[in-house]
Amino acid sequence: MSRPIPPGYKTKNWPTYNEALKQRGSLTIWFDPDMVWVPPPTGRRGRQPRYSDAAIQTCLTMKVLFGMALRQTTGFVESLLRLVGLHWTVPDFSTLSRRQKTLSVSIPYRGSHGSLNLLIDSTGIKAEGEGEWHARKHGGAKRRLWRKIHIGVDEQTLEIRAIEITGSNVGDAPMLPELLDQIPAEVELGSVTADGAYDTRKCHDAVADRGAYAVIPPRRNAKPWKPSTAGAIARNEALRASKYLGRAIWRKWSGYHRRSRAETKMHCVKLLGQSLMARDFERQVAELQIRAAVLNGYTALGIPVTEPMG
Repeated sequence: MSRPIPPGYKTKNWPTYNEALKQRGSLTIWFDPDMVWVPPPTGRRGRQPRYSDAAIQTCLTMKVLFGMALRQTTGFVESLLRLVGLHWTVPDFSTLSRRQKTLSVSIPYRGSHGSLNLLIDSTGIKAEGEGEWHARKHGGAKRRLWRKIHIGVDEQTLEIRAIEITGSNVGDAPMLPELLDQIPAEVELGSVTADGAYDTRKCHDAVADRGAYAVIPPRRNAKPWKPSTAGAIARNEALRASKYLGRAIWRKWSGYHRRSRAETKMHCVKLLGQSLMARDFERQVAELQIRAAVLNGYTALGIPVTEPMG
């Protein structure tokens, strides 16, 4: 029996998408004069903060985009402010480093129309250690540290709606409820798509509690669960369907292939850097959250609209 030929796809909005790709490389940077650069007094005792979270995030965004050190970031932002005629002071490198540790990063998103279909995936990114070439040639250092990124991507807009950063010793499944908690309760969840690593009772129950449908393939040696919860009942139905139809047909029927869009988004995260510049965990979390904010800004410029050919 010959293998089926995968369908080809054609981009319907190529002129618009092409213009969006060009805008991603534009060096035009807008500073809103009404932006709160210096925060109002907090009313607490002690020295008041000189820069708002928005100002710190703006500087760190430049750092992530251009891969600069903190001192270079300060000089770069100073030159930008002089060019646009804004007489704002710029935080020095020590202020940026200190505030990055406790920064509450704002990740913008547009939101989708209708129910939200969330695509879940995770990957690792290097935090410490030699590069891949040095590790292959010389064996690498004994200490190689990795961080794990867990994201939830909106299927319709391809924006990152939820993100968690953990150590490499944390599994995938325990973080799915944490990702769902980042979605506001008033947002209707239609489906949650993830790979077989999330085929656990805790994950299925978390999805069922939000009233969503879990598109999670049962493991190859999966057995039916005791139908004590709504998540277990839905998982048993998926298990019966995959055994009756076959795993390949079930994946096509359930739309499991949509999860590849989350893998593509993970690739985009690593395009901003194969390793982290920060050296402690709190600053690494802020750095990765800023990457997510940058990617959402890129995605808002335009995404391709495709249709199958033939």
